[in-house]
Amino acid sequence: MIISHGRRYIFIHPPKTGGTSLAMALEARAMKDDILLGDTPKAIRRRKRMAHVQSSGRLWKHSRLRDIYGPVTQDQIDDYFIVTLVRNPWDRLVSYYHWLKAQHFDHPAVDLAHVLTFSEFVTHQHTLDSFAASPFASYVTDQNGQERCDLFARMEALSDDLAPFETHLGFSLRPLPHVNRSDRVRDYRAAYTDELAEIVAECCATDIARFGYRFD
Repeated sequence: MIISHGRRYIFIHPPKTGGTSLAMALEARAMKDDILLGDTPKAIRRRKRMAHVQSSGRLWKHSRLRDIYGPVTQDQIDDYFIVTLVRNPWDRLVSYYHWLKAQHFDHPAVDLAHVLTFSEFVTHQHTLDSFAASPFASYVTDQNGQERCDLFARMEALSDDLAPFETHLGFSLRPLPHVNRSDRVRDYRAAYTDELAEIVAECCATDIARFGYRFD
């Protein structure tokens, strides 16, 4: 995630939405005081700056809006351009599962992905609870429970959807680099049975309805 006081924007990065590609494009034009949180090269170099910063929550790559009070104030949250990314939930789950299988840090989802098939992983209660509890709007909800987002950009249509953000910035972000790919088959639909696709539809119904996603 990125906080730019100079350009007056906040980029919130939900997991597995193509956010690393956008972060790389933004950090290429980063101002010297921009707060970069993540694993991109410039963010790693600036990591020590945040070591002792007090905040309302964890400051990391996937911080939610309610976590970043301290580095930002409520007035700034109300005033800045806030952008986040969204992604087709069926595709996102396939990407998430294959990314987890390549990881080795201590986390319940990593452990599950290493021992379960994709179908078993999706239907595991930990996965269902995690996704149901974290619709995209939850990432851009402030500490007062108010959604604060100027742009939900769809990963599948970034060239079109990022235009309002580029207008705010005053420069183009394209072409975006494509980084942090997971090792998987490109067509997510091949991973699903009809029954499994319906389970995801129910689990992620809020995002599917809001952003007009379809399985096919």
